[in-house]
Amino acid sequence: MSTTNEYPYNEGGYTLYSNPCCPYAQRAVRALNAAKIPYTIETIDLKNKPTWFHLVNPQLEVPALRTPDGTILIESLVITEFIADQFPEVHLLPRDAIERAQLRLFIVLFGRQFIPNIYKVLGSTNEEETKQSKIAMLDGIRTIGKELETQWLRESGNGGPFWNGNKWGYVEIAASSFIGNLVPLKHYRAFCIPNTEEFAPFNRWHKAIETAPEFVKVRPDDKPLIDSYEKFVGVNTK
Repeated sequence: MSTTNEYPYNEGGYTLYSNPCCPYAQRAVRALNAAKIPYTIETIDLKNKPTWFHLVNPQLEVPALRTPDGTILIESLVITEFIADQFPEVHLLPRDAIERAQLRLFIVLFGRQFIPNIYKVLGSTNEEETKQSKIAMLDGIRTIGKELETQWLRESGNGGPFWNGNKWGYVEIAASSFIGNLVPLKHYRAFCIPNTEEFAPFNRWHKAIETAPEFVKVRPDDKPLIDSYEKFVGVNTK
């Protein structure tokens, strides 16, 4: 381990500045794991960030990735796509341009229909707000499930249960850490996805993700994950 201007990094290798409970940082960890390359993790305490961290990322956010040539990349999807481009032999992104576009459109959809609703449900401050935010969350999940069904009918979807059939891939790297956030949603807001036909595609994908070794290896324990989301919780208790 070396230092440049007093921040730690792995000389000649990849260094990821991360936090185990941050879903965005988990994206980068899973991408690096999928590329099967050695890397060093510098764990950042998000409640007590090191004094040198602004030298890595002036925005003081994780993840940040220092490459072997000293370039520092930020933003989880930028890092994930960089890894996919840097290591094409692991085929994280499809070669076909249409398939890549469909994949990226799904990630955009997921980012709009799922991720913001996590924080709206948690942050709700009265019973009616909680009710409406849960409805919006379920509407988003239903929409995502329909898109998964469409993908599974395509040749590249090959029947599921992952985006690329039975193969964990780029979509799961981008989305799985937020699927894991259903744990604090259940704890703080008693939110559960109904086990009904309309939610069956999403639940099938969800189950496949939760049991995948690539997910389990990076998944934080429930207690620290739940504790890390307390700051997003509004005054309402249900």
